Amino acid sequence: MKTSSALLAGLFLLFAVPAAADTAASNAPVIVTPSQLQWAPNAILPAGAKVAILQGDYTKPGWYTIRFSLPDGASFAPHSHGSTEYVTVLQGTLMVGLGDTVDKSKMTALPAGSFVAVPAGVHHYAIASGDTIIQLSGMGPMTMVPVTPGSM
Repeated sequence: MKTSSALLAGLFLLFAVPAAADTAASNAPVIVTPSQLQWAPNAILPAGAKVAILQGDYTKPGWYTIRFSLPDGASFAPHSHGSTEYVTVLQGTLMVGLGDTVDKSKMTALPAGSFVAVPAGVHHYAIASGDTIIQLSGMGPMTMVPVTPGSM
């Protein structure tokens, strides 16, 4: 019994210490309510789209969480990222495809509540179906490398 208790305590410490270190480093939780979001246009986004920063700075090293508000039909040409991109669809539908060229017949519809993790270097593209809000997280700096130069 003592051996299993010691093992359990050791496993708890193994997982608890990194979490405690993260909490101690930030000193405070990040709390953002919808009324606090500051939406702004951004050069990396399609026309009419806006970004709101929730945590971090996606242009610098470190963890970031941002939201994109995309009008119906807003699209991202085939591209890749330098680090894994974690996307949650909060509103609307995001159509996502894999590859170097847009093929609407091979896109997957991601309705509100969907999640996708796109590994670094994977070529993909997306189109908003209806007014769509997505939340993206990852390790910065966030990069978008077009498959075809000048296509973004």
